[in-house]
Amino acid sequence: MVAAAGEPVELTIGGRTVRLSSPDRVYFPARGETKLDLARYYESVGDGIVRALRDRPCMLHRFPTGVTGEKVHQKRLPRGAPDWVPTVRVHFPRFDRTADELCVAHLADVIWAVQMSTVEFHPWNSRAGDVESPDEWRIDLDPMPDASWPDVQRVAGVVHEVLDELGATGFPKTSGGSGLHVYVRIPPDHGFADVRRAAHAFAREVRRRCDLVDLSWWRKDRDPASIFVDYNQNARDHTIASAYSVRGTPEARVSAPVTWDEIDDCEPGDFTIATMPARYARLGDLTAGIDDTLFSIEPLLEWADRDARDGDGTPDPVDVPDLDRA
Repeated sequence: MVAAAGEPVELTIGGRTVRLSSPDRVYFPARGETKLDLARYYESVGDGIVRALRDRPCMLHRFPTGVTGEKVHQKRLPRGAPDWVPTVRVHFPRFDRTADELCVAHLADVIWAVQMSTVEFHPWNSRAGDVESPDEWRIDLDPMPDASWPDVQRVAGVVHEVLDELGATGFPKTSGGSGLHVYVRIPPDHGFADVRRAAHAFAREVRRRCDLVDLSWWRKDRDPASIFVDYNQNARDHTIASAYSVRGTPEARVSAPVTWDEIDDCEPGDFTIATMPARYARLGDLTAGIDDTLFSIEPLLEWADRDARDGDGTPDPVDVPDLDRA
């Protein structure tokens, strides 16, 4: 049994009160940061984390005893939520089950999730109004074990080049690990299969321009020094950490929005719950304009059709089945 760490405190968040138990429990051992430090971090980036999560089904990655302990992947809203915490019901066809997932509308929803030991927030790329129609295309640069951060930076430059040629506005962020994500807002006119097919076509174009990219489906088949442009992150019920989400690392890294100009000079470890509040106060939310930059994926679907005719788009693996986590 883990001992309580400090008397509970009450945080007032936009007129709502969240009771935070064990506020002094150390969650991040590298610098001794606590559960209360985590809550205060999310308060400091409030507009940004709410924008990243608003109205989206959200998987919670919970660490009840801190990030060096057990990790719980939580689809269903934990029990005991106040009646003001919103949810959206999602159906998982493989098991013919449903889950009522957190669907953030207010910063207090985020802080309540922290009270329930949530460190990471992993939202869907669709919203509650129509969970089957994504409004976000996600580009995930996933380095293999022998690839370096400069390799990721190089591929990011090619991604930016292709996006510019398409007339698409990408919003990059560090993954909080060793990779990089880019989000592009799209009209919710297509299902997950089409968005994934478009993402795959984009990844193939990046591969044509950069020999660091390996799109082999099975990890064991990829060059260990390559970058995988993980188009499958656009499949239904696949999620990655949101902008401003803390990651479950001892040093409390953050998946941090960055400008394209910053990518060549930054390091993933630059962004933590210790450094981000001052950065956010100085720069504001770098994703603030994302909803004003819609890009139609039709050109990418045309690329996908062209590649299929040329024999470059197959085989396209079937989506990984839904996982029915807690």
